[in-house]
Amino acid sequence: MGFIKKILASIKATIATGFILAILVAVFGWERSGSFNLLETMVWLHVLVGITWIGLLYYFNFVQVPAMAEALGDEGGPGPAAIGKYVAPRALLWFRMSAAATWLTGVGALESTGVGIMNAFTFASPVIGLGAWLGTIMLFNVWVLIWPNQKKILGIVEATADEIACAKVVASMASRVNVLLSVPMLLSMTAFAHGNLF
Repeated sequence: MGFIKKILASIKATIATGFILAILVAVFGWERSGSFNLLETMVWLHVLVGITWIGLLYYFNFVQVPAMAEALGDEGGPGPAAIGKYVAPRALLWFRMSAAATWLTGVGALESTGVGIMNAFTFASPVIGLGAWLGTIMLFNVWVLIWPNQKKILGIVEATADEIACAKVVASMASRVNVLLSVPMLLSMTAFAHGNLF
C-alpha cells in the first residue's frame, strides 16, 4: 500500500505508471497476435491526447469561465486572481499542447490506418474526412484565436482595456465554436473507428 501511495502522491509518477501499465497490456496483447501494431499505438495516442484536449475545452467552458464570472461578482470572496494567475496559464499550456498533439497523432493515425491524409482532407473517406476537417478548424481556433487573446486577458502580453474586452469576446466565441464542433467531430471519429456507422 505504501508503494501505491507513493506513486499516487506524484502526478508524474502516476502518469508514468499509467503508461507502464498500458505498455504491459499492449505487450501481452501483441504477444497473442504475434506482432507489434503501429496502427493501434497511433490511434491510442490520438485518443489519449484528444481526451486531454477536449476535456480541457469542456473544463474551460463548463467550469472555469462560469467560476471566474461568479468570482468577479463575489465582493467578499477571493476574486478571480488565483484562477487567472495560477490555474489558467497552466491549463492553457496543456490545452494548446494537447490540441497540437491530437492533430499530429491524428495525421499519424490517418496514415497508419491506410486512409491517408489526402483521402481524408479531400473527403475520399467522408466520415473521417469530416472529423479531420473539424479537428483542423478547432486546432486553428486554439492557436490563432483563443491563445493570442487569452494572453491579453491574463496579462501575459500588454493590452488596453478595450483590447482586453475585445479579446474576451473573440476567445469566448472561438472556444464556444470548438465546443459546438467537438460534438460532430467526436461522432465522426467514433463512427469511423467502429465501421462507419452512417
